[in-house]
Amino acid sequence: MAAAETDWSSRYGAWCEEAENLAKEASGEPLVLLTVLRQLEQLHRNLLDGPFRASLPNDRQKLYALLQSIENSGGWPYIPRPQLKAFMEQLVS
Repeated sequence: MAAAETDWSSRYGAWCEEAENLAKEASGEPLVLLTVLRQLEQLHRNLLDGPFRASLPNDRQKLYALLQSIENSGGWPYIPRPQLKAFMEQLVS
């Protein structure tokens, strides 16, 4: 593994851990956690529309390999929004 890849993995791991710690600190604060979820959704959009699209392969073989990798690793990283029905069900339970 290249040094740059190891550094990226380490930094990414620390970033994820910090995000989880912040979420734990906000436990019981639904408005704060909603703000975090909104920011994550915006980050997802920004990454998709910016760096991800810019890094897509230009040839069909590489694009096909990427699509296979996405499919084999669990599909597209979609961030679902809860429906109002789910909130209503929470009220009656």
